[in-house]
Amino acid sequence: MKQYPFIVDIPADEYHEAARRGEFLSSHLLGDFRACPRLYRKRMSGEIEPTDTAAYQTGRALHTLILEGRAKFDAEYLISSGPTNPKTGEPFGKTTKAYREWLASQKRPIVSSEDFGWMLKLQQSVSLHPVANALLEHGRAEGTVRIALNGEPCQIRMDWFNPDFEGRPVIVDLKTCDNLSFFERDARKYGYPEQLAFYREVFKAASDGVAPDTYIVGIEKREPYRCGVWKLTDGLLDQSAATNQMAMSLLKECRCRNEWPTGYEALRIFDTI
Repeated sequence: MKQYPFIVDIPADEYHEAARRGEFLSSHLLGDFRACPRLYRKRMSGEIEPTDTAAYQTGRALHTLILEGRAKFDAEYLISSGPTNPKTGEPFGKTTKAYREWLASQKRPIVSSEDFGWMLKLQQSVSLHPVANALLEHGRAEGTVRIALNGEPCQIRMDWFNPDFEGRPVIVDLKTCDNLSFFERDARKYGYPEQLAFYREVFKAASDGVAPDTYIVGIEKREPYRCGVWKLTDGLLDQSAATNQMAMSLLKECRCRNEWPTGYEALRIFDTI
C-alpha cells in the first residue's frame, strides 16, 4: 500500500490558529474570500471575532464519535447532564449557578446525555450505509497536509483519508443536514465542491501529482436520520478548482492594493424571478 508521509497530525487548535494568523490559507478562509473579500479581511484583521457556538462544539464531538470511535470520544468528552438538584431529582438547568460552577470545574467538554443519544443515532446511520461504512473502514481521521499552491502556503485538514478504496486514495468529508433530499442544493450553497477541490489540489501538489477521489458522507440531523454518499466527479472538481484559482489570484491583487471590496459596488439589474 502506498504511503503518504506528508500527511501529519496537528492539533485542531494549532491548525485553526495558524489559519487565523495568516500563515496558511485554508478552504474555509478561501470560501470567505469568494463570498466577500471584505469579510475575509475583517476576519483576518480580528475585526470579526472567531465564534465557537454550541452547534460547532456538537459537530466536532459528532465527528470524533463517528470517525475516531468511542474510545477517542470518551477520552476527549464527558457525557453528563450535570449535577442533580436534590429537591427535584432532575439535573440543574444550564443557566443556574450550580450548573455553571460544576461546568467550570470540568476538564473535558461536556456532551449531554440527550445529545449523546442523538449522536449515536447518526453514528448508526453511517455504519449501516454500505458505501459509507466501506469508505470509513480503513484510514485515518483529521490528517493535515501543508504545501504552497502557486506560491500561496495552504493547508487542509481532511475529515478522513483512506489510502486505498477500490484501488484509489480517497478523501472523505462528513457533513450533516436537515433534509437529505436537498443535500445537493445545500452543497452548492455552502461551497462543498470548492472545498473538496481545494483539498484535492493541495493533496495533489504534496504527492507529486496523485489526485485522490473525493466523497461526501451526508447525514440527516433529524428522523429518519438518512445517510447518503456522493462522489464528486473530476469535471466538477476541475471546474471548482478553476474557481478557487481565480479567487486566489484575486486575493493576491487585493493584498497588493490593500483594497477589499464587497463585490456589490456596481449597479445590478434585477429582471428575473
